[in-house]
Amino acid sequence: MKKSLAMKILENKLVSGNLIAGEEITIKIDQTLTQDSTGTMVYLQLLKLDVDKVKTSKSVAYIDHNTLQQGFENADDHEFIKTVAARHNIIFSKAGGGICHQVHLENFAIPGASLLGSDSHTPTCGGLGALAIGAGGLDVAVAMAKGEYNLIVPKIYSIKLTGELSDKVNGKDVILTILQKLTVKGGVGYIMEYSGDGVKNLSVTDRATICNMGAELGATTSIFPSDERTLDYLIKQGREEDFFPLCADKNADYDEILELNLSEIVPMVALPHSPDNVKKISEVQGIKVDQVAIGSCTNSSYEDMMKVAKILEGNKVHPDVSLVISPGSAKVLNLLVENGALNTMIKSGARILESACGPCIGMGQAPKAGGVSLRTFNRNFKGRSGTMDAEVYLLSPQAAVYSAISGVLSDPSNIEKDLTVKELESYGRLDSYFIFPEDINKPEVAMGKNIKEVPIGRALEKTLRGTILLKTGDNVTTDDICPSNAKLLPFRSNVPELSKYAFQTLTDDFKDISEKYNGGFILGGNNYGQGSSREHAALVPLYLGVKAVIAKSFARIHKSNLINSGILPLTFKKPSDYDGIDRFDELEIEGLEGGLSMNGKLIVKNLTKNTQFEIVQNFSEREVEVLKLGGYLNYVKGQV
Repeated sequence: MKKSLAMKILENKLVSGNLIAGEEITIKIDQTLTQDSTGTMVYLQLLKLDVDKVKTSKSVAYIDHNTLQQGFENADDHEFIKTVAARHNIIFSKAGGGICHQVHLENFAIPGASLLGSDSHTPTCGGLGALAIGAGGLDVAVAMAKGEYNLIVPKIYSIKLTGELSDKVNGKDVILTILQKLTVKGGVGYIMEYSGDGVKNLSVTDRATICNMGAELGATTSIFPSDERTLDYLIKQGREEDFFPLCADKNADYDEILELNLSEIVPMVALPHSPDNVKKISEVQGIKVDQVAIGSCTNSSYEDMMKVAKILEGNKVHPDVSLVISPGSAKVLNLLVENGALNTMIKSGARILESACGPCIGMGQAPKAGGVSLRTFNRNFKGRSGTMDAEVYLLSPQAAVYSAISGVLSDPSNIEKDLTVKELESYGRLDSYFIFPEDINKPEVAMGKNIKEVPIGRALEKTLRGTILLKTGDNVTTDDICPSNAKLLPFRSNVPELSKYAFQTLTDDFKDISEKYNGGFILGGNNYGQGSSREHAALVPLYLGVKAVIAKSFARIHKSNLINSGILPLTFKKPSDYDGIDRFDELEIEGLEGGLSMNGKLIVKNLTKNTQFEIVQNFSEREVEVLKLGGYLNYVKGQV
């Protein structure tokens, strides 16, 4: 059998199991990354595993999400992460150093290495040929403690590229085109692997952009070959020794194939409120714009920033538009200072934000009520910007800044300037924001007063009985389950406080209902739990007594997070059974001890309606044991 690139790396990292799609395997993890929004919980869990040093070759703790310090909470979390990092041989990246994915791409990602990150956009580093996977925090904590990760072997989706992009489009337009074709569910259960003659015409940062938003396809990860463009990038980052050539076998076997001609890609835009609600900009241009935000882990590279500066040169931001720009790393920001591009941005009337996630995760720059915001980000879920009735669009930096000048959504194909960015001979080194563990003493762990204990599940009962606390539709996001904005992000280490806002975008009474019925069940549609890797979307329901989520289908990371928390993620055998169940129906699930096995039969009784339905069995033997013990922390503590 001719092997895909992804399968070659999985084979190289295989610890146990068989490389057969749908089976669970264990792989060696070389690197991990965390960010502060999910990181505090990761390190609380790592402490419970009681290890001295991490087992990975490199682990990095980034501060890039909760950088708006309106109170003591965020600063306390950062100090906690810093002290845990110092004690466990973890590199600490200070606030201001940049966004984890951009900084990791520049400084640490290695072709062929396995990287596990507590952020769903970890696949960004697939642009450099790394097998980079986003996961829940507990999975990352265990990977640091054991150097291993369990996953279901994905299928491989081949995206064969031909042609070359024009200078008016970039990787953002490529991935938006793919999202238009495949939707936010199109990559579920797959690794998206890019190949073909068109690959050599894409920069590493364009590749990274495409891999970044592969997360919106629901894919396990995305990956590009490691080739001459990869070597050139690593040389210019001062990391030539990290290069390793990698590609799929000629005529490799794939489960699905999509062919895409880069020469035919035109400027695209995702309309509210989903990344797959995509159209050509030429079809919808002319919409009046209030705000434009350029940056995020998707589009904040040096190449992106220089194209923005080229378009802004000699122009001014429209009087009705607020343009904010956040370079992806301190290194990129420093280069913009040195070459005068930052001066161009400021002269145009742009606001310069620090190198951090910022508006992408609702940390400041919320649009006005009912405002239209164009963003170079990866998600435009309702309310994510911090303004519930804002209309958020996703597009490339070229389209975003051109629209900021014109005041309306505009097609950058009309720009007459040459937007080709000349490659630098060297991007230089900038280590000022890193604290390497060998450089400092081993301090006591600093535990701030806002940091609360991690909720831990209890052993599974033989029979579960409870009320349907909430019935949702399709594509419920982790932003719906555990909202993320500047007000709530400081409480990512405080699950009791976060629980007050559970499902706030869908209902305002979930906590009260949960307390009234002493917990119960959630009913979901297709792709339940899409979006962020945040395990808070499982820990908050656990804290409120949720025993199981019954859905038509689940997003990969969220399903794992539910299992890790000890909450049963159950899937309808017949999706139509969903229609016969209502909120506040009382359900009973018997025979859980034997019924969770692969060959077991699990029946759910609707006591209110005197009906019943069957559940599909799709748990591995390990997952069954994890659920029986009440979660992954209980399962793994005795193994470390």
